[in-house]
Amino acid sequence: MDQRGTGRPTRRAFIGLAAGTVAAGAAALAGDGPPGSRPAAGSLPGASATGGRASRPAVSPAARRVTPESELPGDEHWAISNLGAAREIEGYAGAASVLAGEPVPLFASSRPKWFTVTAYRLGWYQGAGARRVWRSAALRGGAQKAFTVEGATSTVTTNWDPVADIPTDGWPAGAYLLRLDADSGAQRYVPLTIRSPGTTGAVVLKSSVQTWQAYNTWGGYNLYTGPSGGYGQRSYAVSLDRPYAGNGAGMFLTYERNAVRLAEYLAGRDGLRLAYVTGMDIAADASLLDGASALVSLGHDEYWTPAERAHVTAARDAGTNIAFLGANAMFRRTRLRPTAVGGDRLVVCYKTSYLSDPAYGKDAALATADFRSGPGADPESSLTGTIYEGYPVDVAYVVSSPSSWVFAGTGMRAGARLPHLVGVEYDRVNPAYPVPRPIEVLSHSPLWLNGVASFGDSAYYTRPGGAGVFNSGTMRWVEAIYGDQPHGIGGRTPDVVRRVTANVLRAFADGPAAAKYPARDNLAVIREGKGAPAGSPGNLQ
Repeated sequence: MDQRGTGRPTRRAFIGLAAGTVAAGAAALAGDGPPGSRPAAGSLPGASATGGRASRPAVSPAARRVTPESELPGDEHWAISNLGAAREIEGYAGAASVLAGEPVPLFASSRPKWFTVTAYRLGWYQGAGARRVWRSAALRGGAQKAFTVEGATSTVTTNWDPVADIPTDGWPAGAYLLRLDADSGAQRYVPLTIRSPGTTGAVVLKSSVQTWQAYNTWGGYNLYTGPSGGYGQRSYAVSLDRPYAGNGAGMFLTYERNAVRLAEYLAGRDGLRLAYVTGMDIAADASLLDGASALVSLGHDEYWTPAERAHVTAARDAGTNIAFLGANAMFRRTRLRPTAVGGDRLVVCYKTSYLSDPAYGKDAALATADFRSGPGADPESSLTGTIYEGYPVDVAYVVSSPSSWVFAGTGMRAGARLPHLVGVEYDRVNPAYPVPRPIEVLSHSPLWLNGVASFGDSAYYTRPGGAGVFNSGTMRWVEAIYGDQPHGIGGRTPDVVRRVTANVLRAFADGPAAAKYPARDNLAVIREGKGAPAGSPGNLQ
């Protein structure tokens, strides 16, 4: 979605700035309190007094399995402290996710002769934020072959040899970072998901690997730009067979890590049962979400296959709650293809050039236009409740339904403002598109985009099958949970965002939410305007 000729930063530039800030300040992400600190009973980690804790239904001991993992001591030194020079050390995993016990091929290239690999599981860990679960012996380094840019799709790929198989025996399911440490001191991350074998009764945290790769500029190309920065030079397919640019995990650290940390804290304190998957796992297995209490889509979850959407929609209709903790979710339709390394490692997305997609005219369901356009148009709002409008914005989040259960314990009143929370991308409830009913507009934030007045909205709707669906409507939601990201977010905003997120996770963990937490439809009162999104069409590239 670049904005050529507008004089404004491109969307990729905004995402890159966020990831770069995380890379530069990684040490600050290691914890939000003194090492080993423990929150007081009844409080949330790092929270100040914003009101009493939200009530939640009593559940049987069998439904609450205490997870001692999140209460274990952590390692406050997990964060990268020295990126070193470009290409000094970098790598990628031969699988985006594996079950515990399955080895993970590691592909790495380095200038120094030796390096080690340390595996960290991300979580609460008494405030440290991560626990070391494994460390390799010294591994011989060396520079691998230069990358290639292949064919009409301008796909950057490598033809590297694996340097090691990483054993995962006994590793708990979760979000992991493999840290590569060269003997020169240079460091990089390689993200990995140890996926859960089942999700029954669990709050499922999803990593958005396709979106990470869509924005990955390693090798000079991604789905937005080429080496000159022009949209017309972009890739039409991006491969997981390459490292991630920057520190190796910028999008995970920016848009997912804080939600994982809070969920793991609640797992230890309240016994929430968690499960971990990637979007590609959901796409590959129609039954993966069977019996799940909730699915949590984290801060930037833009790229989905039709299969993933179908499987998530079926889960919702069967009573699985869904929380979208971001904006711009499920906007792009993708297609997955194998590479020489393995299956589902090539992410195909022609976007506005879908007429050039080989699938166009052959199978409308596979042509990689946006979900709301092209053949088989199916706007994302039928699942998310909101429609993506655009970027860049930076405005206050304005509460419109303070009596909603999601705001319990926050002290919010109608018209309360949380500065800078809506940005850089946002969603709106727009009746010109499919809107599930009943739907409760939780926040209604005035803004201007490209000279057009509009609103950014968060919303909650419920379904006849029992599911509740929450959408924060802003990409900064996860960034704000602990107030450790930029954008001027401070004051009471992190406390409120953390409390609302905890309310949603606790309520959704107890199964179908509609009966106890029905959406109180206020669409007529809010008087949402119909029409094309304020950001279209220029910045929806």
